[in-house]
Amino acid sequence: MANYGTTQRIATSSSNPSSKPENYEPKAPNENHFKISCPFSIPSTSESAAVRILRNLGTYGLYYTHFVWIILFITLIPARKVSLILLVIMTYVTSLYLLILRTWPNSFLLHKILNKWFVLAVVAVATAVQLVLTDAGIHLAVTLACCMPLVLVHAALWVGVYGFEVLDYDPVAGSASTEGAPLFVVNESGDKVSNEHV
Repeated sequence: MANYGTTQRIATSSSNPSSKPENYEPKAPNENHFKISCPFSIPSTSESAAVRILRNLGTYGLYYTHFVWIILFITLIPARKVSLILLVIMTYVTSLYLLILRTWPNSFLLHKILNKWFVLAVVAVATAVQLVLTDAGIHLAVTLACCMPLVLVHAALWVGVYGFEVLDYDPVAGSASTEGAPLFVVNESGDKVSNEHV
């Protein structure tokens, strides 16, 4: 069983807890009871920020999409009822398509002929066109302009669930490379060389 950085104190039982021996000295507090780590950190280079953004968009893309969808939904509630209904219908169509993909995982038509990302892009464009045609284009533009910087900043700063970086230990070199290692190194002649060839 994992303890996630906590140490458990072994319970000591005595017959009379109020009686202490004459030479009793309290134990020094253990410094490492809990290791609190922050899941956010500033990337060291722009390459590591780009890698982190791509990794987090792939991992948390559904949550980012829901965040943007909820903000758009809230902005459409007061004034654009038809646009709101069309947004809900397109959300239902998208959910139904994704459920059909999971229902038939071996379908040649659904997985090979119709690419999932192409279908989702068509649904997103159709939703945007419907919102523009129902005079809710300004709501869509403002929502995307406000939410996308927040999503990108979160994706760049989020390290991971447990707040640690994976180290790739190289036994030959005797060192560990982290996520922040540059992808390319500039040699003496000014050429970019891959890190693997240095």
